[in-house]
Amino acid sequence: MDIVTLLPQFGGLIWTLLAFIVALSVIVAIHEYGHYIVGRWSGIDADVFSLGFGPVLFSRVDKRGTRWQFALLPLGGYVKFKGDANPSGGTDEEAIQGLTAAERRRTMSGAPLWARSATVAAGPVFNFVLSIIVFTAIFMARGVTSEPLTVGEIYDLPSQQELQAGDEIIAIAGEPLPPFEDAGFDEYLDSLPVQETLEYTIIRDGTEMVVQGPYVHVPLATQVLPLSAASEAGLEPGDVILGIDGRDIVDFGELRQAVEGSEGAPVDLSVWRDGDTLDLTLEPRRVDEPQPGGAFRTVYRIGIAGGLFFDPATETPSPVDAFTAGVGQTGEIIRGSLSGLWHMLTGAISTCNLSGPIGIAETSGAMASQGTQSFIWFIAVLSTAVGLLNLFPVPVLDGGHLCFHAYEALRGRPPSDRALKVLMSIGVTLVLGLMVFALTNDIFCP
Repeated sequence: MDIVTLLPQFGGLIWTLLAFIVALSVIVAIHEYGHYIVGRWSGIDADVFSLGFGPVLFSRVDKRGTRWQFALLPLGGYVKFKGDANPSGGTDEEAIQGLTAAERRRTMSGAPLWARSATVAAGPVFNFVLSIIVFTAIFMARGVTSEPLTVGEIYDLPSQQELQAGDEIIAIAGEPLPPFEDAGFDEYLDSLPVQETLEYTIIRDGTEMVVQGPYVHVPLATQVLPLSAASEAGLEPGDVILGIDGRDIVDFGELRQAVEGSEGAPVDLSVWRDGDTLDLTLEPRRVDEPQPGGAFRTVYRIGIAGGLFFDPATETPSPVDAFTAGVGQTGEIIRGSLSGLWHMLTGAISTCNLSGPIGIAETSGAMASQGTQSFIWFIAVLSTAVGLLNLFPVPVLDGGHLCFHAYEALRGRPPSDRALKVLMSIGVTLVLGLMVFALTNDIFCP
């Protein structure tokens, strides 16, 4: 094989790895900094703060005696507190022998229970805080849809239309338009006649008029999901699907119904892009989609999102509204993750929904290729997932340590060293087993 043909693949691999390392490093740094700073506030000294494992590439010691370092393998990080036997914890009995009571208080093992618990919990909490801050900032940047619904940027479409940016829409096909945020807005759009051209009653420069425009939900790809059938087939955001399997379509819903009815068989698409018509063939993939109430529904999808044929004009929300939306988005990710895990454990959905490091790395690269905002959004989603995972009551994870602390609070003494060693061995086995299982999914799942 010619080396020139390998260059694009090699470049794509480097981009994927770089995006994955950046995303993981940000999340790990925030997580470990949470442990470090809350430990410091609680009176516990840290010996080492490390990003990465293995040979140290760069380090410096601050005035508090903490060594800050970057290591060769950027696949995690750790904080080693004073008196710890290793980065995973455990007491170094030799190191704490001969320490005064005040000096022992500044070790992890010698600190009061509340200080140790707060320090352990801070890692996941900081991951959630990072997610909330990022989501809040993105909601502020994106804005909320203006009322009344106002035309923003109009997508390039094959059909002619008379709408302009800045037009305020007050009715479609003679039916008054409800508020965009109204619960019945989608039902209103679904009730409109399915035809290529509709009448839009608008206000333009203070004057009410009626103009012609395309059907509201044209089969337009407003977004192409990473690693989807559409992405691999070459569909791009802004593409308009004119037909499927030789049948012309007007409504995005017609495309959805045809894909769902394919049962995974290949479908032929006629696609309009920048004035040219392309023929693409792709295979819809089975997807387990969450439903209201926590259930899942198995459907076939090609991996594109639809919407209106224009981007609605927006206005900046208040910081309180954006923050509330950021908290809600983080909570929804947690709820969806727990629901998905439960349904996988009970066999209701496929375990292929669990991605491993390869899948996460591929998604990192794909999201980075879609733009900075998409990549930052992905980091926030992954940060929430990492925070949640670390709270699971598994020894070696933060949640496991919090369980030990809860036992100590109830019994007045920590678990015995022997019990801790057995439980930690079980925890390591479980975590490694999960990693191997997820990696197997990356390799063998479709």
